[in-house]
Amino acid sequence: MTDAPVPRQPARPRPRGAQRRDGRFLNPDGSRAGPSGAELRRLFAERNQGTPWPRQVQDPPFPPPALPPEGHVAITFVGHATFLIRFHGGPTLLTDPIWSDRCSPFSFAGPKRVRAPGLDLDALPPVDAILLSHNHYDHCDIPTLRRLQARGTTRIVTGLGNAKLLAKHGLRDVLELDWWQDAALPGGAVATFLPARHVGARSLFDRGRTLWGGFAIRAGGGRLHFTGDSAWGAHFEEIGHFAGPFDVSLIPIGAYEPRWFMQQVHMNPEEAVRAFQALRTRQALAMHFGTFKLTQEAIDAPAHAPGVALAAAGIPAEDFALPGFGQTFVVPLTFG
Repeated sequence: MTDAPVPRQPARPRPRGAQRRDGRFLNPDGSRAGPSGAELRRLFAERNQGTPWPRQVQDPPFPPPALPPEGHVAITFVGHATFLIRFHGGPTLLTDPIWSDRCSPFSFAGPKRVRAPGLDLDALPPVDAILLSHNHYDHCDIPTLRRLQARGTTRIVTGLGNAKLLAKHGLRDVLELDWWQDAALPGGAVATFLPARHVGARSLFDRGRTLWGGFAIRAGGGRLHFTGDSAWGAHFEEIGHFAGPFDVSLIPIGAYEPRWFMQQVHMNPEEAVRAFQALRTRQALAMHFGTFKLTQEAIDAPAHAPGVALAAAGIPAEDFALPGFGQTFVVPLTFG
């Protein structure tokens, strides 16, 4: 690993929460969130372009996750943006859980999973809370959330406006947060909802009506950051200043082509490395790759691209790790 990030900077008032225009949330820089209708139509016209993915990929199995030792967090990559996070003496969390075969409003159409989840849902330990970054189908999967509820009531922490959708499906233990707002978690932990440059939507007609974001978690004597979905922007430096430094950040690297469209909502691998630097994080784990074909790049393109950017920045490759599906990383916690 590289040397530890610089210590926390002197406290200043946190940035303000999300702003709205005409009933729709805006990006952190005040811009309209998401692509225009014309851009969506162009993308639909180009939907058959890009590199095909294999129908199925078989991954080697990993040992089942175990409790971390004192002063550590165990992070298991399930797939896409789903992680099982277990703090020693602190909460057990899930991020954006999806175990369904498709991320779609339909069970018979839409992007289909090419890799099985790295951990069976029935093998999960009891979960204290679900961190839900936004309401896109590949992050807010109602069938999975209902399966988790059937195992025992689990609180969902998410952005403003999402409780209505969840309540419609019987999910009522929901805490909504604005950007920079805190939520208490079991074991004295705290989750802070963070800004992102993205958009929330379940259809063509509700774009920006619900808030999107990521999370900082303070627990077990350390700090963890979960990006959710985000394009590159100055908000990463804000997060690094006001919520960091972090022991570990979970950063998306996939679903980025074509750039004329996706640069508004997703980072490419080079931008993900810039985010790693801006966040002042010691260790990064990649996510949002190799699970569902959402965009035009090849399935293995995100896995290869970060290495060039890391080398150019003088960052050891192991500091920005590409996890295997089902792989658990045990990370020491120091930035309490």
